[in-house]
Amino acid sequence: MSAPYDLLVIGGGIMGCAAALRAAEGGMRVVVIEQAAIGSGASGVNTGTLSLQIKRLKLMPYALKGYAWWKAAGEAVGFHCVGGLTLAFNAQEADILSERMLQKRDAGAPIEIISANAVADREPALSRRVVAASWCPADGYANASRTGMYFRHLLAEAGVEAREHTRVDDVVRESDGFVVTTGADTLRARRVLLAAGGWAPALAAKLGYTPPIRVRVNTVSVTERVPRVVDRLIGHVTGLLTLKQKDNGTVVIGGGWQGRGTPDEGRGEVVPERLLINLRLAQFVLPALGTARIVRAWTGFEANVPDFYPLAGVIPGVDNAYILGCVRGGYTIGPYMGRLVGDLILGNEPELPLFDPKRYQTNAGSPVTQEA
Repeated sequence: MSAPYDLLVIGGGIMGCAAALRAAEGGMRVVVIEQAAIGSGASGVNTGTLSLQIKRLKLMPYALKGYAWWKAAGEAVGFHCVGGLTLAFNAQEADILSERMLQKRDAGAPIEIISANAVADREPALSRRVVAASWCPADGYANASRTGMYFRHLLAEAGVEAREHTRVDDVVRESDGFVVTTGADTLRARRVLLAAGGWAPALAAKLGYTPPIRVRVNTVSVTERVPRVVDRLIGHVTGLLTLKQKDNGTVVIGGGWQGRGTPDEGRGEVVPERLLINLRLAQFVLPALGTARIVRAWTGFEANVPDFYPLAGVIPGVDNAYILGCVRGGYTIGPYMGRLVGDLILGNEPELPLFDPKRYQTNAGSPVTQEA
């Protein structure tokens, strides 16, 4: 059995790695355990969208900080600032769009409402049935496939040990810390952080914490390379569509349409009928896609709790055990949320308030929820 670590992080996605980096920066000896490759879970299979327009109002301060991290990372993560349009196609959608986006503007996001003519000037290939749109010049994207490589580099540079392709079998609390058993080794740590996304519920249960984590199976698809048809990040006010054309000509299409499967079963399965609806909506918005072929579609797991706010903090009733996850829009916000939790683990006061897991206290038989 190895000498004890100051912190053992289970989960090598964006949030787990960011927390590990902050803890190491504060002088802790840290190890990250990842069952596959660093950044290969939800952090590596999403569309890479960095849009302030799709973030919940209460999370905007965190999104702005997270966005700044990606912008600073720049080319290393394939950062592109292209601006984003969120579209409305009828008066009801336009009213919803205006109400939501003006609130987000007041919260600090550089968003404005523009006319259908202004949309056509910016993106002439879009449907002429647009009634109104919101425009955010800061919106953009990064290359999710580079996420793992970049964080692997940062961990090595910070002296954080990363054990990839290592599955955690058990987590046991002891008087002076925790014993974590993997298939190849038994590790001791004074503190443990669960940042395993959709796999977190089973691990948390080993410590007596069973929050109501649900897992979505989001579908993403990509077209063949086509001539340039759109320059900006495009979304719909319902959130059921995102699309962007990358430098190589492919168009990446998302929108949260659900596949099938569970984290325990491995990768999720694409549901063709739901994918088809997503593609029809994409073609309605961008008619030029009617001649493009889809070359690949895949799924990724996204964990959330009923109020759709993060779990970030101390696991109730378990000193020195922490959980971090369930962040909607976690690709944008993740680096900053991880840093905040890293500060908490170091005993520092986080710059912004965390989202206490205690609100889902299950040892009394039912969760205590907070207002969404």
